[in-house]
Amino acid sequence: MKVRTRRSSTLIAGGIAVVLLTGCGSQDQIWPFESKDRMVVGMSDGILATDPAAGYDPGSWLLFSNVFQSLLSFPPGSSTPVPEAAEECHFSDGSKTYTCTLRDGLKFSNGNSLTSEDVKYSFDRAIGINDPAGPAPLLSTISSITTPSEKTVVFHLNVPDAIFPSKIASGAGSIVDHRVYPKNRLLKGGKTVGSGPYQLDSFDKSKAVFSVYSGYHGNAEVKNSGVTLKLFRGDQQALETSLEKGKVDIAYRGLTAKAIAALDTSPTAQNDGLEVVQGSSAEVQHMVFNIADPVVGKLAVRKAIAYLVDRNSLVSQVYQSTAAPLYSIVPVGITGHGTSFFDTYGDVPQPERAKDLLRDSGITDKVELTLWSTPSRYGPATDDELRTIAGQLNKSGLFDARMKSVPFEQYEKDISEGKYGVYVKGWVPDYPDPDNFTQPFFGKGNVLSNNYENSDITKQIIPRTSSMTDRADTRQEFMKLQDIVARQLPLLPLWQGKQYAVAHENVRGLQNCLDTSTVFRFWELSTAD
Repeated sequence: MKVRTRRSSTLIAGGIAVVLLTGCGSQDQIWPFESKDRMVVGMSDGILATDPAAGYDPGSWLLFSNVFQSLLSFPPGSSTPVPEAAEECHFSDGSKTYTCTLRDGLKFSNGNSLTSEDVKYSFDRAIGINDPAGPAPLLSTISSITTPSEKTVVFHLNVPDAIFPSKIASGAGSIVDHRVYPKNRLLKGGKTVGSGPYQLDSFDKSKAVFSVYSGYHGNAEVKNSGVTLKLFRGDQQALETSLEKGKVDIAYRGLTAKAIAALDTSPTAQNDGLEVVQGSSAEVQHMVFNIADPVVGKLAVRKAIAYLVDRNSLVSQVYQSTAAPLYSIVPVGITGHGTSFFDTYGDVPQPERAKDLLRDSGITDKVELTLWSTPSRYGPATDDELRTIAGQLNKSGLFDARMKSVPFEQYEKDISEGKYGVYVKGWVPDYPDPDNFTQPFFGKGNVLSNNYENSDITKQIIPRTSSMTDRADTRQEFMKLQDIVARQLPLLPLWQGKQYAVAHENVRGLQNCLDTSTVFRFWELSTAD
């Protein structure tokens, strides 16, 4: 099995998604926008792909969501997709057939018409190329696609898949021009042809320049004249310096939790007319246990850890409360969120319970344990986080735990080879549905690579919930799933991220860019007159 670079391994630096804006606090300051309503956005990520058949990282999906259309999209603040390039979509045949009718007048930025042929081609192409860093796994339930007319596309699914609309509302559903994009290989040269609200004018390793596409037909109402996206490729200090010098107006993804906490209480920021805006986020982080490991393969050891981890102390000390304790596989704001881990293990350390568990299982010596971290992917705070957890375990007198940190490439390789017992994994959802927080984590070949499988989850709960078109009806099933996981402990939820915007009072629309869909909507950004 190929190891895919999934969005599960792309949580932002420090664990917190951040937007920081600054503007003209007085006439003495230089207004940094290229024009009154053109935005300059900076982020510490790069853009790894401009072809939707390959990208699965935050930078690439940001580009896709602004340049390409999907049949459906997520409105701000909603986890229910609505028609976008489509005029109407509906299920039939027990959620095994999904039919969409396209809007009139759809055109790509090169002037070519967008028809059902392009939609079919886009999905067949992504599945066929099956790039290791691409979205093909999200499209695995597609059996075939037919096009009865230029405006009608029919997806025939191999199993009932009520989550299919959410899947294709993500970057995985990006529609490309069949005349431009090669069938069996990626389009090179950093060029794009889409039908979304923006078109990509230029792209290199340091920046991407977007202009408004005047021929766009969809739901987005564009409120600026364009966006320049500056890419700092992991250099957080350079991003922060650019903010201070007025070279960047918006810093999205990359400033640390410590920096945000400082800004939130900074008199200087307040005097300059800056305000901290908090949005919702579904990014999560878990401690993962390798069930085949000789130490944490013992349930008593895993439960002892669960009784000793102090999430409240963790998020306050390491993340300055810019994250929230998580006691659920499904995060707050997503259907099916529960409190199984809170109900089972509480929210404060219980060393006596942990001790009794270990002693009852015959473990009398201190448990030697290594907690593995990789700050090169999850941010510099990750080492501090795992070091803090090791300290919490050692404080009980029951563990001799330590943290070890390795580069991401080595980290992923060692996990796939089963070398680690305990390690951290972050998850950025592909779509805001409980299925995306459960199905990838459990069963054979799961993205956690922790040798855990439960037949009740894989053969009953997940197939059953996948057929429920009313997602509210899935709540009880996902609660059952979380109860099972809390008892068997293949992983331990740690925290759920928050999103922030620090903006000058002139800036508008940021709240509509910070929600659980993880779509940063360029078109919502504007400045007051």
